[in-house]
Amino acid sequence: MAKRILHVLALIGALSVIALAADATGKWTAQVPGRDGQTREQTFNLKAAGDQLTGTVTAGQAGEAPISEGKVSGDTISFKLTREFGGNTITWTYTGAVSADQIKFKREGGPGEPREFTAKRAN
Repeated sequence: MAKRILHVLALIGALSVIALAADATGKWTAQVPGRDGQTREQTFNLKAAGDQLTGTVTAGQAGEAPISEGKVSGDTISFKLTREFGGNTITWTYTGAVSADQIKFKREGGPGEPREFTAKRAN
């Protein structure tokens, strides 16, 4: 009987962790450092459903582009963003740690070094 109670408590604990995972769904804005040392605003419109993440990224003159390969794992999200510039295709991989009001991102790929920045939940 004690074993069964421990199993039930462990299951409840695991489900509580899942229920408390931060939700990436919504609009987020960030000042992203560029190669020239200046920052550029990016807007992330994201929707999390189970372990899937969909949405768009909007950045200045480049406009809006859909994300691909979006994933959610607990409080971690990841996706790819592909853009065309002057006939060249560039793909970045974004990985982020989500909390209630911010996402701490790391962006890799494309020209330049990896970048780290924080997106804030927009109202």
